[in-house]
This record gives sequence, C-alpha cells and structure tokens, in this order.
Amino acid sequence: MTDWSVLLARKPVADIVAAADSPGRRVPRVLGPVSIAAMGVGAIIGAGIFVLTGTVAALNAGPAIVISFLLAAVACALVGLCYAELSSFLPVAGSTYTYTYATLGELAAWVIGWDLIMEYALGGAAVAVGWSGYLTSLLAMLGVALPPQLVAATGQMVVLADGTKAAAIANLPAAAIVLLLTVLLVGGTKESVRLNNIMVAVKLTVVVAFIGLGAFYVNSANWQPFVPANTGEYGSFGVSGILRGASIVFFAYIGFDAVSNCAQEAKRPQRDMPIGILGSLGVATVLYVLVAGVLTGLVPYAQLNVPDPVGKGVRTMGHEWFSVFIELGALIGLTTVILVLLYGQSRIFATMASDGLLPEVAGRLHPTLRTPWISQITVGIAVAAVAAVAPIDTLDELVGVGTLFAFILVCGAVIYLRLIDPHTHRPFRVPYVPWVPILGILACLGLMSGLAPSTWLRLVGWLAIGLVVYFAYSRYHSRLMNK
Repeated sequence: MTDWSVLLARKPVADIVAAADSPGRRVPRVLGPVSIAAMGVGAIIGAGIFVLTGTVAALNAGPAIVISFLLAAVACALVGLCYAELSSFLPVAGSTYTYTYATLGELAAWVIGWDLIMEYALGGAAVAVGWSGYLTSLLAMLGVALPPQLVAATGQMVVLADGTKAAAIANLPAAAIVLLLTVLLVGGTKESVRLNNIMVAVKLTVVVAFIGLGAFYVNSANWQPFVPANTGEYGSFGVSGILRGASIVFFAYIGFDAVSNCAQEAKRPQRDMPIGILGSLGVATVLYVLVAGVLTGLVPYAQLNVPDPVGKGVRTMGHEWFSVFIELGALIGLTTVILVLLYGQSRIFATMASDGLLPEVAGRLHPTLRTPWISQITVGIAVAAVAAVAPIDTLDELVGVGTLFAFILVCGAVIYLRLIDPHTHRPFRVPYVPWVPILGILACLGLMSGLAPSTWLRLVGWLAIGLVVYFAYSRYHSRLMNK
C-alpha cells in the first residue's frame, strides 16, 4: 500500500465493530439509558449554568438570553442527531475519531483524534481550575482559608493574608481532584457511573431548588425591556446581542459529545445512545432556560457581570444560607464534568493506541478491572499537571474551536456514510439527510467565525505538532498500513 493510499485509507465499519468485540478489547456493557443521559447532563451542566448566564445577560443579550440558549440548543440538537446515528451505527469507543476513520480515512482520523486530545485534556484542566476556585470560595464561607500560593497557577501573583503579594507555587486542589477522579475511573466504569449519577442528582436538586425558590421572588419589571436596544456595537444587545450570546452560551453545552464514548459500554447501544445523547441535551436546555429566566427576573441584567451571578440572585432573595448550597452545587457540577472528560479522553487515547497510531501499551485493559488503566493514568497525570500550573483563561481558549471542528466532521460523516453505505441497517436515522447535517455544519461554521484569530493560530499550531507525530511515528505503526 503506497503512502498516499494509506493517508486516505478508510477503516471498514465491519472491521471497527468486530475489533471492538475482540477478546482483548471487550469491555463490560454496564450502562443503561439513564446512566448515559446522566453522563451527558454531568458533562453539560457545569460552570456554564452558574457563571455564563450572568455574563451573557449583562454584556450581550439582557433578559433575551433565554432566546440565546434556545438558539444554541438548536445548533447542538442538529449535531446531536448526527452523534445519535453514528453512535448507534458504530457502537464503539473513540467518538469522532472512530467515525472519521470510517469515512475520511486515517490521516483525517489522526487529525481529529489529536484535536480531541486537546479538547478533552484542556477542557478537563480548565474545569479543574474552576473547581479549585469554587472549593476555595466554599471553604472561605465556612471560615477556612487555603494558602493563596497553593490555589493559583504557577507564577500568578496572589495577595497573602498580611496584604503582601507573592508568586503562586501551584494550584494543588485542581491537580488533586483530577488525580482523585482518575483513581476512581481506573477502579471501574460501573463504580464511576454510580458516583456520577449521585452527584448529578445532587446538582440537579440544587439547580431545581434555585428555580423553584427564585420563581417566588421574580420581579417582572427586571425583564423590561426583554431585548435591550443595541448600543451601536455588534453583539452588544439587540438582535445581534442575542446571536452573539448564542455563540457564547453554545460552549455551555460542550460535553454532550463525550457521551458518544459510552457506546461500547452501553447495554443496548442502538436504543440507549440516542436516548442518552438527545435526552441529556433536552434536560440541559430546559434547565439553562429556566435558570436564565429566573436569574434575570431576580436581578437587573446589568448587575449580573459577577463571578457568582446565581449566588447574587440568592442573596437578592435574602437567603444567605442558600448560598452555601449554590456553591456546593457548583462544586459537584464541576466534579461531574471533569469525570466525564477524563473518561472520554482515556477512551479515545486507548482506541488510537489499539489502531497503532499511539504506543500499543496505552490501549491495554486491566486484567481484572477491564478499564484502559494505562491510558487513564497517563491522561490523569498530564491533565493534573496542566491544571496545577496553567490559568483558566489560557486553558479554555482552545476548547471551543476544537469542539466545533469535531462537530463539523461528525455531521459530514453522516452524509458520507449514507452515500457509500446506504443500505446498512441504522437503528437510529437522522431525518432529512443531507439537509439536517448540512444545517449542523453551517451552524458550527457560523459560531466558529466569531472566534478570535489567536484561537485559530493556536489550533493550527497544535495540529501542526500532531502532523509531525503522525509522520514520524504513527503512519509506520498503523495497523491498517501493516495489514
């Protein structure tokens, strides 16, 4: 097989499914639709619902942020339908990487796999840094102060108790939560999912409690005007503000794609995966819209550009005691996001290793626990190290563009597989192909167009490093190439 043909060689769908069921790669099918949906809700409902609602309302959309959330949900639903078809059609681990291997070939699969490594690893590290911030805030409310040098990025200037400034050593809580969840994931998927289900239930209880309690204190005058007049700058209120808000809050939904990595461990993937993916999106959308509506009804939107807008809403009600539960809910919410991202990252890592594109050892399953323990530990250590030393604003810049890039390829994969393999049974089918996937692609491109040029440059730099790795190592060890 020539080098050029290898780059374009596709991995047959039948081979992908058969390899996943081989004795060396078979994993226990322990996940039902409720657990899969809980994984999705756990990944989606995080800092976005506690922070992003206030920022976008104050700077972009005002009370019309509820429309921004609905528009973002439509874009996610278009992509989610494509994920549902592919995850039931190809019920294996690997997410977008696997789908791309079956459609666009090995080189494209490597590029998207390398992109997903960045998305999940940096996303997990960024959320871990946010988790550390909420932990510090919660402990401070309880009268416990952590040393500032140990809760910030390396080198970042912090204010000490005596008022002097010093350079931070490392963000130890951020690293600690990543390592703790890594140990949990190595211990077994079933146990990890059970804990995730409990945490998601607690988190949803806190969110629903805020909605239910806050509804009695809403001042409808705060919703006027519902769409504030544009300030003369694109994206600052008015219709453009709603659209800009949709582009921003779209990233609050990032995480549902990680659910597709559950396919190989789903009890009945053909039924459970569509329910899990679309169900988690539906639950998240309803909660986002209700929280945004209640929050802008409690507090004038111009006052919501604060680190803890939901906490501000609670204080407006006069229930200071409830602030502790809000902080706790945010902490638990971020924990579930980290868990799902670490889970998804290790599965992609292991899948790429089993294809020979990464060292084979990373794909090995633990003989007793039946989890990809080497890849899980490797990912955990790397993410913990990044979370300890890097600030959150540096980490989260690349996550969005990487995710949208992956979403476009997923929509394209549905169209391509329908063309080349139209007669294969699909347990779940996207309606109106190719129009629904095309709309998904256009929605993602529209959101990507609003990103800063520096973000694109960083993505190009990361992908360039990936191409060096591919041509120096992966193409020579590819199982497809060496058949």
